[in-house]
Amino acid sequence: MGIILATSRSFSDGDLDLVARAAAEGHAIVRGPAHHELHDLAPVLAKADAWIAGTGPVTAAHLDAAPHLKIIARYGVGTEAVDLAAAADRGIPVTNTPGANADAVADHAVGLMLAALRLIPDGDRRVRDGDWSVRRGRELGAATVGIVGFGRIGQGVARRLSGFGPRLLAADPYFPAERVRELGAEPVELDELFRTADLITLHAPGGQRLVDAERLDGIRPGTIIVNTARPDLVDEWAVAHALRDRILAGYAADTLDGDTAASAGPLLAAELAERVIVTPHLGAQTTQAVDNMGSISLEDVLAVLAGREPAHRVQVAENAAKPAS
Repeated sequence: MGIILATSRSFSDGDLDLVARAAAEGHAIVRGPAHHELHDLAPVLAKADAWIAGTGPVTAAHLDAAPHLKIIARYGVGTEAVDLAAAADRGIPVTNTPGANADAVADHAVGLMLAALRLIPDGDRRVRDGDWSVRRGRELGAATVGIVGFGRIGQGVARRLSGFGPRLLAADPYFPAERVRELGAEPVELDELFRTADLITLHAPGGQRLVDAERLDGIRPGTIIVNTARPDLVDEWAVAHALRDRILAGYAADTLDGDTAASAGPLLAAELAERVIVTPHLGAQTTQAVDNMGSISLEDVLAVLAGREPAHRVQVAENAAKPAS
């Protein structure tokens, strides 16, 4: 019997019973903490044959503590938290789940756009305080929307926005310009997108800084930024400053630097509450996405434990910055 360590909180928490699926193949799922602290994981890593890993770090030290490990299956798309080189040195394949949560995140991004444009959270708060005064918003169809990163999620956003009718711009150095046009957007350079768009939605991989003070100095007053990708794409102090100066009209995000430890972060300041919307990593949290990520990661684990090649193997070069899928 193989031991499969699962450190994603939502693994097998959808409609599919993936624990039973593993058991049917003769393997046991053992849960571990999502933070991946080595002192907590070491006892089970010592026995684990496979690891379905959440967003926490997977380091060379973790791998040294796992002498029987045959595969690391990232429950999600991003692999920047995984030491791919260390895994390759030990002959351990790393997989991910490309596209599994793309529709869920694209839905959430559009929801945040509408919430920011129409001041929905602020309106709800004011009504609960007895304030029924009207604050005027803007229509999505009248906006120029800039999509940064035109992988699966960015394309999904473009498809959803086509029904609203905005002008769509897309910046992605890895995606063919002609294909961008075929999918209904205008290919532009990143700096032009920031100068031109009324609403900017981020779908690029982490490990780079795309929104900083210099770029914010060049945007159109009243711009809204939506981030359902990675917190390190954004200089949050620069964003807070731009919000206070009314250069930015709004910022909506599914992630903050430090996340649960970010209560003292600049974007959660009380005076910015009218113009900042933050959700706690809800983007991929749909039943369908959870089932997709879980089943894809588990099937790759089962393949490797049965001596087969996994379907979604990540190459070491993929740890470099490239469009998010």
